[in-house]
Amino acid sequence: MSTKTAAHAAELASDRANEVERIAGLRREFAEVVEASEANIADDEHDPEGSTIAYERTQIGALIEQAERHLDEIDAAIQRISDGEYGRCEVCGESIPEERLRARPTARTCIEHAGAALRR
Repeated sequence: MSTKTAAHAAELASDRANEVERIAGLRREFAEVVEASEANIADDEHDPEGSTIAYERTQIGALIEQAERHLDEIDAAIQRISDGEYGRCEVCGESIPEERLRARPTARTCIEHAGAALRR
């Protein structure tokens, strides 16, 4: 493993730990909002707070999904490091520029093929 790849591996490991902690915090927050809404047995149709609670649950749920997707991307990048494929474009097989990997350590493609990865 090259020095640059080892540095990316360390950064990804740190990012992974942060994301796991973030997800746990968001799940606690989600549970608190759900618990608060269950304790409030008001008429949602006429309760001015009803839509706020539903909005908070939806917003926190979306943040959890986003964080879980990012965690999946981190895990995939760590696996690519383990497999010796990190830093190679999944489309053309060429090296992904170091600048791109520094900016986006989970990158699977070179800039030229980044759009192709989004269509998958």
